[in-house]
Amino acid sequence: MTDKPEIDEHSGIETTGHEWDGIKELDNPLPRWWLWIFYGCIAFAVGYWILMPAWPGLHGYTPGLLHNSARAQVVEDLKDLKAQRGAQATRLASASLEQIEKDPQLQAYALAVGQSIFSDNCAACHGTGGTGGKGYPNLRDDVWLWGGSLQDIQRTITFGVRADDPNTRNSQMPAFGRDTLLKPAQIDDLTEYVTALSHRKADPAAVARAAPLFADNCAACHGPQGLGNQQFGAPNLTDKDWLYGPDRGSIHNQIWNGNGGVMPAWGHRFDANTIKALTVYIHVNSAQ
Repeated sequence: MTDKPEIDEHSGIETTGHEWDGIKELDNPLPRWWLWIFYGCIAFAVGYWILMPAWPGLHGYTPGLLHNSARAQVVEDLKDLKAQRGAQATRLASASLEQIEKDPQLQAYALAVGQSIFSDNCAACHGTGGTGGKGYPNLRDDVWLWGGSLQDIQRTITFGVRADDPNTRNSQMPAFGRDTLLKPAQIDDLTEYVTALSHRKADPAAVARAAPLFADNCAACHGPQGLGNQQFGAPNLTDKDWLYGPDRGSIHNQIWNGNGGVMPAWGHRFDANTIKALTVYIHVNSAQ
């Protein structure tokens, strides 16, 4: 003999027999809208299993009546893309850097390739937008340590800066303090002198004392007026662009330690077409 179902005295609805902390669960039917959605999902799943690849097997999977294959579609798309890029890559290989920039279609292709390469390989140091940071040059302005022409940029990318390549761009600022080439007081005076070169207030007496020091130790690379020399990668000390910071502390640190960054020689990793595209990408964006 079965027990009679319990009826909730407040609602008059049969309970499921479950109870938590005095709260009893009512055996209400599921909402019709929910049931129809549930049944619809089941019907859709059955249809999907029949029409599309779905069930794995020992040596493959059920192909479905439509024989749809995302993998095959990707392969076809890649073939089409390779064919399209192949024609552009052939033109890129035979064109000069100047010709690439003058041809809208070829420039667009170079910019697309260059942006991808820059994002994967250069943005870690120069920033996503190429605006650089402390110790890493800004590639969006018109200030270049080694020259900003297409050929200069191409050479820098190919051989790097202070890299492990026999043709790398190379320069080294002496560590005047660390290597005891100058006395601490002299470096303090040079800091004031460099500050004055950038048209800022500085101690006149220190500037006067440092003038012969600058001429003897710094002018050979930075020039007598401190305007820099791209042949040596020596920055202009009279403008507002500073690789390691414009404040006196940063200037003093640079004179004391002679910091110099390293840029890889990408010619060992990229083919000529890739370097061309990257060169055009950097040159075009620096001019905007």
